[in-house]
Amino acid sequence: MNLKQLIKRFRRDALDLLDPPMCSDADIIDWLNEAEREASIRARLLLEDANLGLCSIKVDAGTSSYRLHPKVYEIVHQAFIPEATHSPCGLDIVTREKLDRVCPQWRELPTADPRWLIQTDTAVRLVPVPFQGGVLRIEAYRLPMKDMCSPIDEPEIHEAHHIKLVQWALFKAFSTPDSDLFDAARSQAAYLAFEGYFGLRPDVDLRRSTRGDEVQTTVVQTF
Repeated sequence: MNLKQLIKRFRRDALDLLDPPMCSDADIIDWLNEAEREASIRARLLLEDANLGLCSIKVDAGTSSYRLHPKVYEIVHQAFIPEATHSPCGLDIVTREKLDRVCPQWRELPTADPRWLIQTDTAVRLVPVPFQGGVLRIEAYRLPMKDMCSPIDEPEIHEAHHIKLVQWALFKAFSTPDSDLFDAARSQAAYLAFEGYFGLRPDVDLRRSTRGDEVQTTVVQTF
């Protein structure tokens, strides 16, 4: 479905068919873009393993920390490729707490080929500090690359999921205070329909759910 079709479906389901309508196109577009981002996180819908702008990070000798692409939120595979051999070396993704336990001196280790990767919210750190340059290659879950704005734009997630994005827009419309569409019961029903399809909202620190040294837990975010 394209953006025009999604807006039309929203107005039908919301009974927002008056002229002028109760919800502006701009608001509905914002809600639908938010819905795609939310769905991508909840259901891990967009796995990137090909776009070099996201999956390939140039590594310099003596430099350990690097920024992630802003669309990347959860790394699922990582390898260091030294410039001398071009042979990928697997890395373990760990937390600082784990390294403090297994290798307390990790911050002072001499430069060498990295063995571990620490991921924070926006960056990664190679441990030990690399003694030679190369490339860090990752595979990661990401957010949509851009928002929909044109009537012919389509969500980046699979077409099978498109219609379910409308539920998030309905939830937002029905939960807007002082609006003509405000309806707490319909808002909750739409939210639960979205959640039932795409899953629970995980905790903000998504990285911890994929680290082998961490106890895996899910914290539900309420609205």
